[in-house]
Amino acid sequence: MSVVESVIDMPAEHSGNVFGSFDAYVKKIEKSLRVTIVARGSEIKIIGPETAVNRASSVLGELLTLSKRGNIITEQNVDYAIAMSMEDNASVITELDEDVIARTVTGKPVRPKTVGQKQYVDEIRKKMIVFGIGPAGTGKTYLAMAMAIQAFKNNEVGRIILTRPAIEAGEKLGFLPGDLQSKIDPYLRPLYDALYQIMGADSFLHNSEKGLIEVAPLAYMRGRTLDNAYIILDEAQNTTPAQMKMFLTRIGFGSKVVVTGDLTQKDLPKDTQSGLEVALKVLAGIDEIGVVKLTSQDVVRHPLVQKIVKAYDDYESRQARSGKSSGVSDKKTGVSYKKSGMGRNDRR
Repeated sequence: MSVVESVIDMPAEHSGNVFGSFDAYVKKIEKSLRVTIVARGSEIKIIGPETAVNRASSVLGELLTLSKRGNIITEQNVDYAIAMSMEDNASVITELDEDVIARTVTGKPVRPKTVGQKQYVDEIRKKMIVFGIGPAGTGKTYLAMAMAIQAFKNNEVGRIILTRPAIEAGEKLGFLPGDLQSKIDPYLRPLYDALYQIMGADSFLHNSEKGLIEVAPLAYMRGRTLDNAYIILDEAQNTTPAQMKMFLTRIGFGSKVVVTGDLTQKDLPKDTQSGLEVALKVLAGIDEIGVVKLTSQDVVRHPLVQKIVKAYDDYESRQARSGKSSGVSDKKTGVSYKKSGMGRNDRR
């Protein structure tokens, strides 16, 4: 295989951002794509097999574009750019950067960071009800919250309702001190955290006091009709079939619903069927309902989380092939999911 060279220009003011601390990002690109990268001032020389050189050039080019737009390059950006270059689709990185969903209280833009997240956001925009299924760290809840807050600010809906089942993992509510609200608050804390970050504590408290933003356990939804609202059901894998049916039949006119869950992390009692699993089977033929399945490729937390999720996926696949139960794998839902961009690591 012939060795080729390619030269790109890297302005000095962006080289530190693109290269990373102690050139960590460049070293990762070199190791992953099997190329040699040499910097001479603003001139960057890439040496290696032609295909690898082209991929490394596209990765550096996309990271440079992100840097020029004012982004702080992260390890997740680099990892995903490398993964996309393997599919000859590194340009998707800058395309994702153009889709700003909302801004946090500090002005930081909230964007989809992977192809799967982009598909998830697009489905939410198009469909009245969307199921977002995927492992921890894929941004299911956070992106849904950002979409809800932006719709609320744009007066597209009159209120935001956030709910999740108060299911404990190894502890009972009775063991926790305080009144009922004190007991359920720990289960709703992740929703509060996202609200504070995107909306700000003062704005949240002001709208909460007026009844325009509500964070409540799923049990509080029974008997209500939720009109003109943006409703998010989080941790839906912990609902029972009856709870899920109750929730989905609360939806009124002018409302939008996002249901998020991770079928590999159920806290229901043994032999209890998940309402999320049942809903995916029952509602599979309804066009107005979108289902997006995110994978380990869409994890945007620390890179180690992505490796952990991938390791569990591989373990579950091996257990399934050997006919054993791992105790953490999800059952087949019978639903054709919209796959995220890579698709390579999806469970079949």
